[in-house]
Formats: sequence, C-alpha cells, structure tokens
Amino acid sequence: MVNAAPERAGDEDEHLADLADGCGCAEVWEHLSERRAPEE
Repeated sequence: MVNAAPERAGDEDEHLADLADGCGCAEVWEHLSERRAPEE
C-alpha cells in the first residue's frame, strides 16, 4: 500500500497545526515539550 490515507485524516497530526511549515526538529521538539503535562 502506497500513500494510504488514514481513516480520520488530520487527527494524528492536529497537535502540529501551530507549527510553521519548514520548521526544524528543534522547533518541533520545543513545541511538543511545551504541550506536555508537567510531571508530578
């Protein structure tokens, strides 16, 4: 299967919607770490 569309397109990458196109891995990591719940 090549380029199979997910059943719910957009759901799996919704958490990345605020990132600018072309940003690097450091920006992605920072964005995701800011969204992560603080450890108790």
